[in-house]
Amino acid sequence: MAEYPAVLLNRIGVTPNELTIVGLLLNVAVAWMLASGNLAVGGILVLLANAFDMLDGALARVSGKGSRFGAFFDSTLDRYAEAVIYLGLMVWLYRVGDGPLLMGAYMSLVGSFMVSYSRARAEGLGVGGEVGLLPRPERILILALGLLLHQTLLAPAIWLLAVLSNFTTLQRILHARRELSSGKEGPREDRS
Repeated sequence: MAEYPAVLLNRIGVTPNELTIVGLLLNVAVAWMLASGNLAVGGILVLLANAFDMLDGALARVSGKGSRFGAFFDSTLDRYAEAVIYLGLMVWLYRVGDGPLLMGAYMSLVGSFMVSYSRARAEGLGVGGEVGLLPRPERILILALGLLLHQTLLAPAIWLLAVLSNFTTLQRILHARRELSSGKEGPREDRS
């Protein structure tokens, strides 16, 4: 699906890291829309901005410019992108005085970060970490739908994200424990 646009971008000389940066900048625009109260527009932009998450990887494959640093850079900027989206949403929730939903958005952000961290940490220890109900594409889709239909679905979407992202982290913790206890351990590292 993303291969054709990636081929075109490769022909005009765009690099995967440039797309990663553009994706982050688009997510800053999403945050601005959300903080301004334009939730439906923000929902559309969430989908568009996060299409770059698939496109930069596809461009790396078709261009042959994939690298370990590129993968690290992409993952790192993805975390910033998620953080800035939730910041915009939390600013709006604060402005409208919805304390409980503001707390739900914060719990969703923490859960989202922990899903990503638990995968990265497990993989750093030599264990596959891509397990659980709610990886990033599904989280983005739920958030976008909640924003697009904010009058009826924003609160359910935020609470669903808060619960299921943290549940996904628990699934990854239990998976890593099972794998590491079975002797499939990679290199030992400190516990910081």
